[in-house]
Amino acid sequence: MSIGSLRRRPGRTLGVLLLVLLSFLVLRSWLLQDPGMKLRTTYQGFTEAVDLYFDHLMSRVVPLQYKHGGPIIAVQVENEYGSYNRDPAYMPYIKKALEDRGIIELLLTSDNKDGLQKGVVHGVLATINLQSQQELQSLTTSLLSVQGNQPKMVMEYWTGWFDSWGGPHNILDSSEVLDTVSAITNAGSSINLYMFHGGTNFGFINGAMHFNDYKSDVTSYDYDAVLTEAGDYTAKYGKLRDFFGSLSGASLPPPPDLLPKTAYEPVALPFYLSLWDALQYMEKPIKSEKPINMENLPVNDGNGQAFGYTLYETTIASSGVLHGCVRDRGQVFVNTVSIGFLDYKTTEIVIPLTQGYTVLRILVENRGRVNYGNNIDDQRKGLIGDLYLNNSPLKNFRIYSLDMKKSFFQRFSADKWSPVPEAPALPAFFLGVLSILPSPSDTFLKLEGWEKGVVFVNGHNLGRYWNIGPQETLYLPGAWLNSGANQVIVFEETMAGPMVQSTDTPNLGRNQYLH
Repeated sequence: MSIGSLRRRPGRTLGVLLLVLLSFLVLRSWLLQDPGMKLRTTYQGFTEAVDLYFDHLMSRVVPLQYKHGGPIIAVQVENEYGSYNRDPAYMPYIKKALEDRGIIELLLTSDNKDGLQKGVVHGVLATINLQSQQELQSLTTSLLSVQGNQPKMVMEYWTGWFDSWGGPHNILDSSEVLDTVSAITNAGSSINLYMFHGGTNFGFINGAMHFNDYKSDVTSYDYDAVLTEAGDYTAKYGKLRDFFGSLSGASLPPPPDLLPKTAYEPVALPFYLSLWDALQYMEKPIKSEKPINMENLPVNDGNGQAFGYTLYETTIASSGVLHGCVRDRGQVFVNTVSIGFLDYKTTEIVIPLTQGYTVLRILVENRGRVNYGNNIDDQRKGLIGDLYLNNSPLKNFRIYSLDMKKSFFQRFSADKWSPVPEAPALPAFFLGVLSILPSPSDTFLKLEGWEKGVVFVNGHNLGRYWNIGPQETLYLPGAWLNSGANQVIVFEETMAGPMVQSTDTPNLGRNQYLH
Protein backbone atom coordinates (compact mmCIF):
# COMPACT_ATOMS: atom_id res chain seq x y z
CA MET A 1 0.00 0.00 0.00
CA SER A 2 1.13 3.59 -0.46
CA ILE A 3 2.43 5.58 2.46
CA GLY A 4 -0.49 7.96 2.28
CA SER A 5 -3.08 5.20 2.68
CA LEU A 6 -2.53 4.50 6.37
CA ARG A 7 -5.79 4.61 8.28
CA ARG A 8 -6.93 5.04 11.83
CA ARG A 9 -6.63 2.00 14.09
CA PRO A 10 -9.52 1.54 16.51
CA GLY A 11 -8.95 3.55 19.65
CA ARG A 12 -5.85 5.23 18.29
CA THR A 13 -4.86 8.64 16.99
CA LEU A 14 -4.93 8.96 13.21
CA GLY A 15 -1.61 7.74 11.83
CA VAL A 16 0.00 10.78 10.25
CA LEU A 17 3.20 10.95 8.29
CA LEU A 18 5.35 12.44 11.02
CA LEU A 19 8.89 12.78 9.76
CA VAL A 20 11.74 13.17 12.21
CA LEU A 21 14.12 15.30 10.17
CA LEU A 22 17.55 14.65 11.55
CA SER A 23 19.98 16.29 9.20
CA PHE A 24 20.16 19.96 10.11
CA LEU A 25 19.11 19.62 13.73
CA VAL A 26 22.63 18.56 14.69
CA LEU A 27 24.43 21.30 12.79
CA ARG A 28 25.02 23.50 15.78
CA SER A 29 27.45 26.40 15.53
CA TRP A 30 29.77 24.95 18.18
CA LEU A 31 30.67 22.15 15.77
CA LEU A 32 32.65 24.76 13.85
CA GLN A 33 34.99 25.30 16.79
CA ASP A 34 36.87 22.35 15.31
CA PRO A 35 39.02 23.81 12.48
CA GLY A 36 38.94 20.47 10.63
CA MET A 37 35.18 19.92 10.91
CA LYS A 38 33.52 18.22 7.94
CA LEU A 39 29.75 18.50 8.33
CA ARG A 40 27.45 15.71 7.11
CA THR A 41 30.28 13.21 6.74
CA THR A 42 31.76 10.40 8.82
CA TYR A 43 34.44 12.77 10.11
CA GLN A 44 34.99 11.67 13.70
CA GLY A 45 34.16 15.00 15.29
CA PHE A 46 30.84 15.09 13.48
CA THR A 47 29.82 11.48 14.12
CA GLU A 48 30.63 11.87 17.81
CA ALA A 49 28.23 14.82 17.96
CA VAL A 50 25.55 12.92 16.00
CA ASP A 51 25.90 9.86 18.24
CA LEU A 52 25.52 11.96 21.38
CA TYR A 53 22.53 13.77 19.91
CA PHE A 54 20.87 10.52 18.79
CA ASP A 55 21.45 8.94 22.21
CA HIS A 56 19.29 11.67 23.73
CA LEU A 57 16.76 12.15 20.93
CA MET A 58 16.01 8.53 20.08
CA SER A 59 15.28 7.64 23.68
CA ARG A 60 12.33 10.03 23.32
CA VAL A 61 11.37 9.08 19.76
CA VAL A 62 11.39 5.28 20.05
CA PRO A 63 8.34 4.99 22.40
CA LEU A 64 6.37 7.27 20.04
CA GLN A 65 6.66 4.96 17.04
CA TYR A 66 3.47 3.58 15.50
CA LYS A 67 4.33 -0.02 16.35
CA HIS A 68 4.61 1.07 19.99
CA GLY A 69 1.25 2.87 19.89
CA GLY A 70 2.50 6.33 18.95
CA PRO A 71 2.01 8.61 15.93
CA ILE A 72 5.40 8.25 14.19
CA ILE A 73 5.03 6.09 11.09
CA ALA A 74 8.23 7.01 9.24
CA VAL A 75 11.66 8.49 9.91
CA GLN A 76 13.62 10.43 7.32
CA VAL A 77 17.28 9.45 7.38
CA GLU A 78 18.61 12.65 5.78
CA ASN A 79 17.43 15.51 3.61
CA GLU A 80 18.60 15.93 0.00
CA TYR A 81 21.97 14.39 0.77
CA GLY A 82 22.35 13.35 -2.85
CA SER A 83 22.82 17.01 -3.79
CA TYR A 84 25.65 17.21 -1.24
CA ASN A 85 27.14 13.72 -1.47
CA ARG A 86 30.49 14.33 0.21
CA ASP A 87 30.92 10.90 1.82
CA PRO A 88 29.50 7.58 0.52
CA ALA A 89 29.81 6.06 4.00
CA TYR A 90 27.72 8.75 5.67
CA MET A 91 24.16 7.70 4.79
CA PRO A 92 24.71 4.02 5.70
CA TYR A 93 26.19 5.24 9.00
CA ILE A 94 23.09 7.37 9.77
CA LYS A 95 20.77 4.48 8.85
CA LYS A 96 22.62 2.10 11.17
CA ALA A 97 22.75 4.72 13.94
CA LEU A 98 18.95 4.98 13.84
CA GLU A 99 18.34 1.23 13.73
CA ASP A 100 20.84 0.53 16.52
CA ARG A 101 18.86 2.90 18.76
CA GLY A 102 15.52 1.20 18.17
CA ILE A 103 13.98 2.87 15.11
CA ILE A 104 11.76 0.20 13.53
CA GLU A 105 9.39 2.25 11.36
CA LEU A 106 9.78 2.92 7.65
CA LEU A 107 13.03 4.75 6.80
CA LEU A 108 13.01 7.33 4.00
CA THR A 109 15.35 9.53 2.01
CA SER A 110 14.29 12.68 0.18
CA ASP A 111 16.03 14.16 -2.88
CA ASN A 112 15.40 16.57 -5.73
CA LYS A 113 16.32 16.08 -9.38
CA ASP A 114 19.97 17.05 -8.74
CA GLY A 115 20.54 14.41 -6.10
CA LEU A 116 18.16 11.50 -6.56
CA GLN A 117 20.66 9.17 -8.21
CA LYS A 118 23.22 9.71 -5.43
CA GLY A 119 20.90 9.98 -2.44
CA VAL A 120 19.57 6.43 -2.23
CA VAL A 121 20.53 3.97 0.53
CA HIS A 122 20.01 0.22 0.43
CA GLY A 123 16.94 -0.77 2.44
CA VAL A 124 15.59 2.78 2.64
CA LEU A 125 12.61 4.04 0.60
CA ALA A 126 13.64 6.90 -1.71
CA THR A 127 11.20 9.79 -2.20
CA ILE A 128 11.33 12.83 -4.45
CA ASN A 129 11.05 16.62 -4.15
CA LEU A 130 9.65 18.77 -6.96
CA GLN A 131 7.54 21.77 -7.92
CA SER A 132 6.10 21.22 -11.40
CA GLN A 133 4.24 18.64 -13.46
CA GLN A 134 7.08 18.76 -15.95
CA GLU A 135 9.41 17.30 -13.33
CA LEU A 136 6.97 14.64 -12.20
CA GLN A 137 7.29 12.14 -15.05
CA SER A 138 11.08 12.28 -15.33
CA LEU A 139 11.58 12.04 -11.59
CA THR A 140 9.17 9.13 -11.12
CA THR A 141 10.97 7.34 -13.97
CA SER A 142 14.27 7.99 -12.19
CA LEU A 143 12.73 6.74 -8.95
CA LEU A 144 11.73 3.52 -10.66
CA SER A 145 15.26 3.07 -12.01
CA VAL A 146 16.95 3.45 -8.63
CA GLN A 147 14.65 1.27 -6.49
CA GLY A 148 12.28 -0.66 -8.71
CA ASN A 149 8.56 -1.01 -8.08
CA GLN A 150 8.18 0.57 -4.64
CA PRO A 151 5.53 2.91 -3.19
CA LYS A 152 5.89 6.39 -4.69
CA MET A 153 5.93 9.57 -2.68
CA VAL A 154 6.57 13.23 -3.38
CA MET A 155 8.09 14.09 -0.03
CA GLU A 156 8.29 17.80 -0.77
CA TYR A 157 5.88 19.30 -3.23
CA TRP A 158 7.02 22.92 -3.15
CA THR A 159 3.97 25.16 -2.89
CA GLY A 160 6.14 28.29 -3.09
CA TRP A 161 9.76 29.21 -2.60
CA PHE A 162 12.21 31.07 -0.37
CA ASP A 163 12.78 34.82 -0.56
CA SER A 164 16.25 36.35 -0.32
CA TRP A 165 17.15 39.90 0.66
CA GLY A 166 17.30 42.12 -2.40
CA GLY A 167 15.19 39.77 -4.52
CA PRO A 168 11.45 39.46 -5.26
CA HIS A 169 8.70 37.75 -3.28
CA ASN A 170 8.32 34.37 -4.99
CA ILE A 171 4.79 33.09 -5.53
CA LEU A 172 3.24 30.10 -7.28
CA ASP A 173 -0.20 30.36 -8.91
CA SER A 174 -2.94 28.50 -7.02
CA SER A 175 -4.32 26.90 -10.19
CA GLU A 176 -0.89 25.52 -11.03
CA VAL A 177 -0.63 24.10 -7.51
CA LEU A 178 -3.99 22.38 -7.87
CA ASP A 179 -3.07 20.94 -11.28
CA THR A 180 0.25 19.56 -9.99
CA VAL A 181 -1.24 18.07 -6.83
CA SER A 182 -3.93 16.44 -8.94
CA ALA A 183 -1.31 15.01 -11.31
CA ILE A 184 0.72 13.62 -8.41
CA THR A 185 -2.24 11.86 -6.83
CA ASN A 186 -3.45 10.59 -10.23
CA ALA A 187 -0.02 9.04 -10.70
CA GLY A 188 -0.65 6.92 -7.60
CA SER A 189 1.83 8.82 -5.46
CA SER A 190 1.53 9.92 -1.87
CA ILE A 191 2.20 13.60 -1.30
CA ASN A 192 3.48 15.95 1.39
CA LEU A 193 3.03 19.71 0.90
CA TYR A 194 6.11 21.81 1.60
CA MET A 195 5.10 24.19 2.95
CA PHE A 196 1.52 23.66 4.08
CA HIS A 197 1.84 26.36 6.74
CA GLY A 198 4.19 29.25 6.19
CA GLY A 199 6.34 30.30 9.12
CA THR A 200 8.66 32.99 10.41
CA ASN A 201 12.44 33.11 10.90
CA PHE A 202 12.10 34.84 14.26
CA GLY A 203 15.33 36.01 15.85
CA PHE A 204 18.45 35.31 13.82
CA ILE A 205 17.50 31.79 12.73
CA ASN A 206 17.07 32.40 8.99
CA GLY A 207 19.24 30.31 6.72
CA ALA A 208 20.98 31.09 3.45
CA MET A 209 21.92 29.55 0.13
CA HIS A 210 25.34 29.80 -1.48
CA PHE A 211 26.21 28.65 -4.96
CA ASN A 212 27.75 31.45 -7.04
CA ASP A 213 26.58 34.10 -4.57
CA TYR A 214 25.71 34.14 -0.89
CA LYS A 215 21.97 34.84 -0.47
CA SER A 216 20.43 35.02 2.98
CA ASP A 217 16.73 34.29 3.53
CA VAL A 218 14.44 37.06 4.68
CA THR A 219 12.76 36.98 8.08
CA SER A 220 9.45 35.74 6.70
CA TYR A 221 9.14 32.05 5.87
CA ASP A 222 5.66 32.61 4.46
CA TYR A 223 6.87 30.75 1.35
CA ASP A 224 3.59 31.56 -0.43
CA ALA A 225 2.36 28.46 1.39
CA VAL A 226 -1.16 27.05 1.62
CA LEU A 227 -1.60 28.76 4.99
CA THR A 228 0.17 32.08 5.45
CA GLU A 229 2.81 33.05 7.95
CA ALA A 230 0.04 34.21 10.28
CA GLY A 231 -2.12 31.12 9.66
CA ASP A 232 -4.58 32.74 7.25
CA TYR A 233 -6.28 30.85 4.41
CA THR A 234 -5.18 31.37 0.81
CA ALA A 235 -6.66 30.61 -2.62
CA LYS A 236 -4.46 27.50 -2.59
CA TYR A 237 -6.08 26.37 0.65
CA GLY A 238 -9.58 26.71 -0.76
CA LYS A 239 -8.80 24.83 -3.96
CA LEU A 240 -6.86 22.04 -2.25
CA ARG A 241 -9.53 21.66 0.44
CA ASP A 242 -12.19 21.17 -2.23
CA PHE A 243 -9.95 18.76 -4.13
CA PHE A 244 -9.05 16.54 -1.18
CA GLY A 245 -12.63 16.74 0.04
CA SER A 246 -13.77 15.30 -3.29
CA LEU A 247 -11.35 12.40 -2.84
CA SER A 248 -12.50 11.65 0.70
CA GLY A 249 -16.12 11.10 -0.30
CA ALA A 250 -17.31 12.73 2.91
CA SER A 251 -18.31 16.27 3.76
CA LEU A 252 -15.63 18.24 5.56
CA PRO A 253 -16.17 20.17 8.79
CA PRO A 254 -16.03 23.96 8.51
CA PRO A 255 -12.49 25.35 8.85
CA PRO A 256 -11.57 27.09 12.11
CA ASP A 257 -12.12 30.81 12.46
CA LEU A 258 -9.08 32.94 11.71
CA LEU A 259 -7.28 34.92 14.36
CA PRO A 260 -8.11 38.62 14.19
CA LYS A 261 -5.51 41.13 12.95
CA THR A 262 -5.30 44.72 14.18
CA ALA A 263 -3.59 47.89 12.96
CA TYR A 264 -2.48 49.72 16.10
CA GLU A 265 -1.42 53.33 16.45
CA PRO A 266 2.12 54.11 15.21
CA VAL A 267 4.84 53.66 17.82
CA ALA A 268 7.09 56.62 18.56
CA LEU A 269 10.55 55.69 19.86
CA PRO A 270 11.63 58.74 21.89
CA PHE A 271 14.49 57.11 23.81
CA TYR A 272 17.89 56.15 22.55
CA LEU A 273 21.17 54.45 23.45
CA SER A 274 24.02 54.45 20.96
CA LEU A 275 25.97 51.24 20.54
CA TRP A 276 29.14 53.06 21.63
CA ASP A 277 27.53 54.19 24.89
CA ALA A 278 26.01 50.73 25.40
CA LEU A 279 29.43 49.04 25.37
CA GLN A 280 30.16 50.22 28.91
CA TYR A 281 27.23 48.12 30.15
CA MET A 282 28.37 44.96 28.39
CA GLU A 283 30.61 42.29 29.81
CA LYS A 284 34.27 43.15 29.46
CA PRO A 285 35.55 42.63 25.93
CA ILE A 286 37.60 39.59 25.02
CA LYS A 287 41.21 40.53 24.42
CA SER A 288 43.06 38.65 21.72
CA GLU A 289 46.20 39.21 19.67
CA LYS A 290 44.34 38.08 16.56
CA PRO A 291 40.67 38.16 15.52
CA ILE A 292 38.55 35.24 16.75
CA ASN A 293 35.61 34.00 14.71
CA MET A 294 32.20 34.11 16.37
CA GLU A 295 31.95 30.37 17.08
CA ASN A 296 35.31 30.25 18.88
CA LEU A 297 34.71 33.18 21.21
CA PRO A 298 35.07 32.12 24.86
CA VAL A 299 31.43 32.90 25.74
CA ASN A 300 28.25 31.00 26.60
CA ASP A 301 29.99 28.41 28.78
CA GLY A 302 32.50 27.55 26.09
CA ASN A 303 29.90 27.09 23.32
CA GLY A 304 30.86 30.26 21.48
CA GLN A 305 28.48 32.75 19.89
CA ALA A 306 25.90 31.29 17.50
CA PHE A 307 23.96 34.31 16.19
CA GLY A 308 23.82 38.08 16.11
CA TYR A 309 26.61 40.61 15.82
CA THR A 310 30.24 40.74 16.95
CA LEU A 311 32.19 43.98 17.37
CA TYR A 312 35.96 43.98 16.79
CA GLU A 313 38.14 46.89 17.91
CA THR A 314 41.83 47.61 17.51
CA THR A 315 44.09 50.66 17.32
CA ILE A 316 45.74 51.85 14.13
CA ALA A 317 48.28 54.60 13.47
CA SER A 318 48.08 55.03 9.69
CA SER A 319 45.75 55.22 6.73
CA GLY A 320 45.70 52.78 3.83
CA VAL A 321 43.87 49.77 2.46
CA LEU A 322 42.10 47.48 4.91
CA HIS A 323 41.23 43.97 3.77
CA GLY A 324 40.23 40.65 5.29
CA CYS A 325 37.65 37.90 5.26
CA VAL A 326 34.37 39.13 6.81
CA ARG A 327 31.39 36.81 7.27
CA ASP A 328 28.85 37.95 6.49
CA ARG A 329 28.74 41.76 6.53
CA GLY A 330 30.95 44.14 8.45
CA GLN A 331 30.36 47.86 8.95
CA VAL A 332 33.72 49.62 9.29
CA PHE A 333 34.20 52.61 11.61
CA VAL A 334 37.07 54.99 12.21
CA ASN A 335 36.44 55.88 15.83
CA THR A 336 32.64 56.17 15.59
CA VAL A 337 32.36 57.33 11.97
CA SER A 338 31.11 54.75 9.47
CA ILE A 339 33.24 54.56 6.31
CA GLY A 340 31.63 51.59 4.53
CA PHE A 341 31.09 47.84 4.53
CA LEU A 342 33.05 44.65 3.93
CA ASP A 343 31.30 41.48 2.74
CA TYR A 344 31.65 38.61 0.25
CA LYS A 345 32.09 40.95 -2.73
CA THR A 346 33.72 43.97 -1.11
CA THR A 347 36.88 42.64 0.54
CA GLU A 348 38.85 45.85 0.99
CA ILE A 349 38.19 49.44 1.99
CA VAL A 350 40.35 52.58 2.17
CA ILE A 351 41.01 53.93 5.66
CA PRO A 352 41.26 57.74 5.42
CA LEU A 353 44.14 59.74 6.83
CA THR A 354 43.70 60.51 10.53
CA GLN A 355 45.82 62.19 13.19
CA GLY A 356 47.65 59.98 15.69
CA TYR A 357 46.30 56.71 17.01
CA THR A 358 42.76 55.82 15.90
CA VAL A 359 40.27 53.19 17.00
CA LEU A 360 39.26 50.92 14.12
CA ARG A 361 35.95 49.14 14.66
CA ILE A 362 34.19 46.50 12.58
CA LEU A 363 30.63 45.51 13.50
CA VAL A 364 30.13 42.10 11.88
CA GLU A 365 26.68 40.61 11.32
CA ASN A 366 26.03 36.89 10.97
CA ARG A 367 23.34 37.07 8.28
CA GLY A 368 22.51 33.34 8.39
CA ARG A 369 24.38 30.08 7.84
CA VAL A 370 24.16 28.27 4.53
CA ASN A 371 21.81 25.27 4.67
CA TYR A 372 21.82 24.47 0.97
CA GLY A 373 24.70 24.90 -1.42
CA ASN A 374 28.34 24.01 -1.79
CA ASN A 375 29.65 26.09 1.11
CA ILE A 376 28.16 24.62 4.27
CA ASP A 377 31.61 23.86 5.72
CA ASP A 378 32.66 27.50 5.24
CA GLN A 379 30.19 28.94 7.73
CA ARG A 380 32.29 30.40 10.51
CA LYS A 381 31.15 33.95 11.14
CA GLY A 382 32.82 37.18 12.18
CA LEU A 383 36.38 37.99 11.16
CA ILE A 384 37.94 34.88 9.65
CA GLY A 385 41.72 34.89 9.90
CA ASP A 386 43.87 38.00 10.01
CA LEU A 387 42.72 41.52 9.20
CA TYR A 388 45.30 43.46 7.19
CA LEU A 389 46.12 47.16 6.88
CA ASN A 390 48.49 47.81 3.98
CA ASN A 391 49.20 44.05 3.90
CA SER A 392 50.33 43.99 7.54
CA PRO A 393 48.19 41.95 9.97
CA LEU A 394 46.57 44.00 12.73
CA LYS A 395 47.03 42.90 16.34
CA ASN A 396 45.60 43.37 19.82
CA PHE A 397 41.84 43.16 19.38
CA ARG A 398 39.04 43.84 21.81
CA ILE A 399 35.99 41.75 20.89
CA TYR A 400 32.40 42.24 22.08
CA SER A 401 29.85 39.44 21.71
CA LEU A 402 26.53 41.07 20.80
CA ASP A 403 24.16 38.10 20.60
CA MET A 404 21.16 40.25 21.60
CA LYS A 405 19.43 37.60 23.68
CA LYS A 406 16.86 38.64 26.28
CA SER A 407 19.58 38.85 28.92
CA PHE A 408 21.48 41.27 26.68
CA PHE A 409 18.82 43.97 27.12
CA GLN A 410 18.46 43.47 30.85
CA ARG A 411 21.63 45.55 31.21
CA PHE A 412 19.81 48.59 29.80
CA SER A 413 17.83 49.81 32.81
CA ALA A 414 15.63 52.90 32.51
CA ASP A 415 18.37 55.30 33.59
CA LYS A 416 20.62 54.21 30.70
CA TRP A 417 18.33 55.68 28.02
CA SER A 418 18.26 59.33 26.92
CA PRO A 419 16.00 61.35 24.58
CA VAL A 420 16.82 60.90 20.90
CA PRO A 421 19.11 63.76 19.77
CA GLU A 422 18.62 65.61 16.48
CA ALA A 423 21.50 63.70 14.93
CA PRO A 424 21.74 60.35 16.73
CA ALA A 425 25.01 58.45 16.51
CA LEU A 426 24.46 55.11 14.80
CA PRO A 427 24.31 52.16 15.22
CA ALA A 428 21.93 52.60 18.13
CA PHE A 429 19.03 51.17 20.08
CA PHE A 430 15.70 53.04 20.06
CA LEU A 431 13.01 52.50 22.71
CA GLY A 432 9.27 53.09 22.60
CA VAL A 433 5.93 51.73 23.83
CA LEU A 434 3.10 50.08 21.93
CA SER A 435 -0.13 50.62 23.89
CA ILE A 436 -2.92 48.07 23.46
CA LEU A 437 -6.43 48.08 24.88
CA PRO A 438 -8.34 45.98 25.65
CA SER A 439 -6.82 42.71 24.38
CA PRO A 440 -3.98 42.11 21.89
CA SER A 441 -4.27 40.67 18.40
CA ASP A 442 -1.78 39.69 15.73
CA THR A 443 -0.32 42.61 13.81
CA PHE A 444 2.48 43.45 11.37
CA LEU A 445 5.13 46.11 11.93
CA LYS A 446 6.35 48.33 9.11
CA LEU A 447 9.63 50.24 9.43
CA GLU A 448 9.28 52.84 6.73
CA GLY A 449 12.20 55.28 6.86
CA TRP A 450 14.46 52.87 8.71
CA GLU A 451 17.25 51.13 6.80
CA LYS A 452 18.51 47.92 8.38
CA GLY A 453 18.32 46.29 11.77
CA VAL A 454 16.34 44.13 14.17
CA VAL A 455 13.09 44.65 16.14
CA PHE A 456 12.43 43.39 19.68
CA VAL A 457 8.98 43.45 21.32
CA ASN A 458 8.71 42.53 25.01
CA GLY A 459 12.08 40.82 24.67
CA HIS A 460 11.04 38.75 21.63
CA ASN A 461 13.26 39.10 18.59
CA LEU A 462 10.90 39.57 15.61
CA GLY A 463 13.80 39.27 13.18
CA ARG A 464 15.64 41.45 10.71
CA TYR A 465 14.34 44.22 8.47
CA TRP A 466 16.18 45.75 5.52
CA ASN A 467 14.96 48.40 3.12
CA ILE A 468 16.38 46.55 0.08
CA GLY A 469 13.33 44.26 0.41
CA PRO A 470 11.42 42.38 -0.64
CA GLN A 471 9.88 42.03 2.82
CA GLU A 472 8.32 45.25 4.14
CA THR A 473 6.50 44.07 7.28
CA LEU A 474 7.42 41.90 10.26
CA TYR A 475 4.85 39.52 11.76
CA LEU A 476 4.10 40.18 15.42
CA PRO A 477 1.96 37.44 17.03
CA GLY A 478 -0.67 38.65 19.44
CA ALA A 479 0.50 35.99 21.92
CA TRP A 480 3.67 38.05 22.44
CA LEU A 481 1.70 41.19 23.31
CA ASN A 482 0.19 42.34 26.58
CA SER A 483 -2.91 44.35 27.28
CA GLY A 484 -1.45 47.74 28.15
CA ALA A 485 2.15 48.80 27.56
CA ASN A 486 4.47 46.78 25.32
CA GLN A 487 8.17 47.53 25.06
CA VAL A 488 9.51 48.03 21.53
CA ILE A 489 13.27 48.23 20.88
CA VAL A 490 14.75 48.76 17.43
CA PHE A 491 18.43 48.19 16.76
CA GLU A 492 19.23 50.28 13.68
CA GLU A 493 22.58 50.12 11.91
CA THR A 494 22.64 53.14 9.61
CA MET A 495 19.51 55.36 9.39
CA ALA A 496 16.72 55.78 11.93
CA GLY A 497 13.12 56.40 10.90
CA PRO A 498 10.50 58.58 12.57
CA MET A 499 8.33 55.78 14.03
CA VAL A 500 7.26 52.15 13.69
CA GLN A 501 3.92 51.60 11.99
CA SER A 502 1.43 48.82 12.62
CA THR A 503 -0.80 47.27 9.97
CA ASP A 504 -3.31 44.44 9.84
CA THR A 505 -2.07 43.28 6.42
CA PRO A 506 1.36 41.83 5.62
CA ASN A 507 3.47 43.19 2.76
CA LEU A 508 6.11 40.72 1.62
CA GLY A 509 7.18 42.71 -1.41
CA ARG A 510 7.01 42.70 -5.19
CA ASN A 511 5.61 39.42 -6.49
CA GLN A 512 7.45 37.23 -8.98
CA TYR A 513 5.68 34.17 -10.33
CA LEU A 514 7.64 30.92 -10.27
CA HIS A 515 7.74 28.90 -13.45
